Amino acid sequence: MDTKSRRHHTSDPRIEVGRQIATLRRVAGLSQEALALESGLARSYLGGVERGQRNISLLNICRLAAALKVRPARLLEKL
Repeated sequence: MDTKSRRHHTSDPRIEVGRQIATLRRVAGLSQEALALESGLARSYLGGVERGQRNISLLNICRLAAALKVRPARLLEKL
């Protein structure tokens, strides 16, 4: 297993999902505040998710995916 694969598999999934959400949010041209408003989540909660400090629920994954106009699986594809 190469270093990149090993690092990928040992990383905290909360961090990987948070990074993916942040990346998709930036690509969509949204601020954290705008995505939070669109998804119905608190901005502080979204910030914690993006930093990998929160264990996001399936319902909130679906809410964020809808707000980002992507399938929920897209938020998890880096796992």
